[in-house]
Amino acid sequence: MKIVVVITTYNRTDALLASLEGFLEQKDKNFEIVVADDGSGAETAKAINSFRERADFEVHHVWQDDQGFRAGAIRNRALAQSKADYVIFTDGDCIPMPDFVSEHRRLAEQGWFVTGNRILLGETLSREILEKRISANQWPVRRWLVAFLRGEVNRWFPLCSLPVPEWVRKLPARRWQGAMTCNLAAWRENLLNVNGFDESYSGWGLEDSDLTIRLIRSGIYRKSARFAAPVLHLWHMEYDRGLLEKNRRRLAELVASHRILANKGASQYL
Repeated sequence: MKIVVVITTYNRTDALLASLEGFLEQKDKNFEIVVADDGSGAETAKAINSFRERADFEVHHVWQDDQGFRAGAIRNRALAQSKADYVIFTDGDCIPMPDFVSEHRRLAEQGWFVTGNRILLGETLSREILEKRISANQWPVRRWLVAFLRGEVNRWFPLCSLPVPEWVRKLPARRWQGAMTCNLAAWRENLLNVNGFDESYSGWGLEDSDLTIRLIRSGIYRKSARFAAPVLHLWHMEYDRGLLEKNRRRLAELVASHRILANKGASQYL
């Protein structure tokens, strides 16, 4: 099974490099990366090119013009670019744990997409990790417990690796709420069958919910990666949510319908 990791980024080179470094430290090296760039400047391209020279896996860079927050569109372009069997989506401000790829590979199953969770890091800790280039994904769980007690992270327990039974992982099979594309994996064929992300969404918010609803309607159900494949989410200022209400109305229209295909999706890039 060939895996591609799609990393979405926009003008935050330090965080992107921290994320990419986390993929250098993966136990499973059998994957490729596509950096899905939503309009960053030349600094990001330069950083990716420099990283590519050190990576022992393929690294591609897909870019689109900066026309505001268009994460769905750049993910569709990345989805069209790669021919890998299985796609893991994450963000350029998320650092993977060393077994992130191997655990997603283990959890991959036909007929299912997989959603993981994240640990939110505070501003001070995030700045320290970036400025000192700390490999925080190598910290033992007890170090994260200390960070939690200090108020540096929102939780620590999901970093524990637990033997969760398969039937428990499949309990949220038809639940779309709470799925986030900072940690979501699916078969490329299944994503293309629903036409990928719906680019009708403008600005931040809910394009990932739209995708998961349509996947579930198509007969592809949700499986949890909790206590297996979390990511460390670096602090950032809150995105502009001025268009969120409009996106909520668009999502409500989808919920009230039986639609499976994205109105404007990945097919335009194939």
